[in-house]
Amino acid sequence: MSPGSSLLKLSVSVFVSQYTRDFASLASTSLEDASAPEMPQSSRLNPPPDDYSRSIFADKCTLTIASGSGGHGCVSFLREKYIAAGPANGGDGGSGGNVYIQAVRGTTSLHKLARRGKIRASRGKNGQGKNKGGQRGEDVLIQVPVGTVVRELSRRDPLAEEEERISGVSSIDGETRGQWRRDKWVLYPSSIPSDYATTEFPTLPRLRRSNLASTQPDAPIHLDLSSPMEQPMLLAAGAVGGLGNPHFLTRHNPRPKFATKGEMGLTITLELELKLLADVGFVGLPNAGKSTLLRALSNSRARVGNWEFTTLQPNVGTVVLDNHMGRPILNASRVTGEARTQFTIADIPGLVPDAHLDRGLGLGFLRHIERAKVIALVIDLSSGDAVSTLQSVWRELGAFERLRDMKTNSETESRIVEWKAFGRNTSAATYHDKAMATNDANFMIPPSQMQALPALPLMPISTKPWFVVATKADLTGTRENFDRLKAYLEALSSRAVPHPSDQRNAWSGNLTAIPVSAIQGEGVDRIPEWTVGLLDD
Repeated sequence: MSPGSSLLKLSVSVFVSQYTRDFASLASTSLEDASAPEMPQSSRLNPPPDDYSRSIFADKCTLTIASGSGGHGCVSFLREKYIAAGPANGGDGGSGGNVYIQAVRGTTSLHKLARRGKIRASRGKNGQGKNKGGQRGEDVLIQVPVGTVVRELSRRDPLAEEEERISGVSSIDGETRGQWRRDKWVLYPSSIPSDYATTEFPTLPRLRRSNLASTQPDAPIHLDLSSPMEQPMLLAAGAVGGLGNPHFLTRHNPRPKFATKGEMGLTITLELELKLLADVGFVGLPNAGKSTLLRALSNSRARVGNWEFTTLQPNVGTVVLDNHMGRPILNASRVTGEARTQFTIADIPGLVPDAHLDRGLGLGFLRHIERAKVIALVIDLSSGDAVSTLQSVWRELGAFERLRDMKTNSETESRIVEWKAFGRNTSAATYHDKAMATNDANFMIPPSQMQALPALPLMPISTKPWFVVATKADLTGTRENFDRLKAYLEALSSRAVPHPSDQRNAWSGNLTAIPVSAIQGEGVDRIPEWTVGLLDD
């Protein structure tokens, strides 16, 4: 047998064995596919469990802001040829940076500010020779969502503390010549301490504030940023810089070897809280289809799954009415006359029985419902009686509202203090009397600690406009359930039956139920139209 024929037989055998293995593999795969159940095709409204984006949300945070400190003045002298000892030419220090705030559209959360915790403007640069002033510090702009309430918790103003210290010092014990303070003066670098043994330091210049300080809000700060701001608002003005050595020229000291340091910046601790979370809030029981409905109306990638509590924190989505690329979906305008191009929707975690008693996810997410202009109650038509579900949701909301009213009344009573002209009811007065009895001239009343601010006064939930979104209407056997829900809403609108929240002055306008199939994307087009009508009213 020739080598060529043996090589041909080997190639044929290898090909046959490879073909046999591929056929067996294909046959086994086809048998497995035939035996396995058909999986539903994934889509954007029916994604796999791992197809979602986690949104970080915060509607309340504590933020500490600090304006920039001023740069130090410069100690410098003219140095030129044939001039042995030139005059002083040190420049002044630059002013510190300012802190501004601005309410803008497009942001819906305070989580970025909560993560930072403290925001500080940059410090002014020090002065330089040849009378060159220092560069001023860079400003800081804080952008917050529209509907943010800013309240002051505490502040530290070094200038105010210095003014208080100076006013408490008598003229005999005040600043005199020959005294200097390490935190106020800058000395010439090449000098030694013996050079200042006989130096007479001048009286410290009077305290100076930036001219912009007159435009910042009065203390304590309380701002309600309920509308977009075209121009930022100043919160904390930067401190002024120190003075260079030319400011201290005298007949007896033509070459002063000292300058002043810049002033320290203002520090304020603020509490930021969203008064308005979204235009519409989805409220309902767990696994009612709220997240799927949010995906169908917006570009949100909220987590979707066939189990309860897939949403553990609010997810905010934006419904675009006009993308400026053609005809808008709806022609709507705001109260101010501005064209409404979008509105926001908040998917709020599901309610459980006795949620107002801090069960389930607790009271923390119930307050999110108060921060929505319009409430959309999402009812699952395939899970029990829709009317009973609607009544149970409203009972929880009504119980939470009554609990909130009781808490507000108790806080109001605790802030009422009985004052008596000659009483000894306050701890400060008792401490003062004790110090006077012991003839202690150095007594000090201890400062009060930072106390929590009272809750924001928000519109009651029962007085907000609301409507019902009946989900899973494509399933069989849901028609009768929807008809009973529709009849009950008509009775509520005509006030034939009491409001399920048991609250007076509850909103009972033109109530409607919109049947939708969120997973199919059917019927959801009516929701923006109805929502815009309630927002404009």
